[in-house]
Amino acid sequence: MEVAGFEFNGYSRGGPVFNHSDGVKGHIGLGGELQKYRLGNEGDNGIEVNFARGFETGGIKWKVNYMPAKWGSGDISTEQAYVEMSGFGFAPEAKFWVGQRRLRIQDVHIVDYFLMNYGDNIGAGVTDIPVGGMKLGVGVFTGDKFDGNLPNNVKAQRINADLSEINTNPGGKLRVLLTAVNGKNQANGGSGSGISISHNQKDFLLPGMSNALFLQTSRGHARIDGQFEAIDGLTPGKRVVRIADSINWQSGAFGGQALIGYQTNKADVTGVETKDFSLGARGSYAFTKNFKMLAELSTTTRKGAGPDQRLSKATLAGALALSEDFWSRPELRLYVTKANWNQAAAVANAATFGANGKTSRTLVGVQYEVWW
Repeated sequence: MEVAGFEFNGYSRGGPVFNHSDGVKGHIGLGGELQKYRLGNEGDNGIEVNFARGFETGGIKWKVNYMPAKWGSGDISTEQAYVEMSGFGFAPEAKFWVGQRRLRIQDVHIVDYFLMNYGDNIGAGVTDIPVGGMKLGVGVFTGDKFDGNLPNNVKAQRINADLSEINTNPGGKLRVLLTAVNGKNQANGGSGSGISISHNQKDFLLPGMSNALFLQTSRGHARIDGQFEAIDGLTPGKRVVRIADSINWQSGAFGGQALIGYQTNKADVTGVETKDFSLGARGSYAFTKNFKMLAELSTTTRKGAGPDQRLSKATLAGALALSEDFWSRPELRLYVTKANWNQAAAVANAATFGANGKTSRTLVGVQYEVWW
């Protein structure tokens, strides 16, 4: 939303869960980054709002951004606080910035996770540099944030290079994100590197369907999405490999998103490896312009040092929305979630949803979700 140069946008979700007896209102998942299917499984309340004001002076455009956030019982945090400038004669399209900025590239909504995502620390950089029909972004970061700094004996620096708009075929575009980390006084050293490649295809198989394929790997203290991994000075890094594919569609009243993903994580010090598999989908069908039925089904597994863990989840919901589209928000939902898992998953999650040896749960609640 923009009025007279002032921008106001954000995200919020929340609502009551009615039938919990031990504080478990959601967050049922095996721990993998692609394994928490979120519909009827969030159980939290929060809001984040971005305020921005744009100006133009002597042909130079500049903007001030500030985003506070409040989630649950925690304090209000600073998610973004930066200044951006553009319109310089030597690089008229490039946008230069300094501060703490989110640089979220692409997510899979049904698991609430950005697979490519750099920024979030104090840094400086530039985006939208034209390179032969493509666009380049570069960012340099420390490990500090507006709300706190690293311990004095821990140092961390990160550089990211983001090359986008790489045309590959009709309707298809490639994107490459490179990450390099250097630091000291961290467990098992302080270096790390990563590469993420995504390919987005419009009109995949059918008109109105799109596909996103991700191939990613990282090592050490570089996180696979493009951020820092474990830079507290105590935690070792790890080696990660991920392949994931997500499909989105909208055909008349029927829309949705599906995901299949596989990820391996190997700790640098112990050598313990986990292997995570994820398969799930959410569909919506609009019976009228403002009423939809939602269904989400998923199955996930985690293999590691102990017995294999398995979890499945099914959610049905009725929703009020502004239009028939899958992405229409705000959305008000009444949902019922049923989750089942095996004994190995119950033991591994005994402090949360697997308490007292439980191997299933049913959640009933009402939720709003909105972005603007």
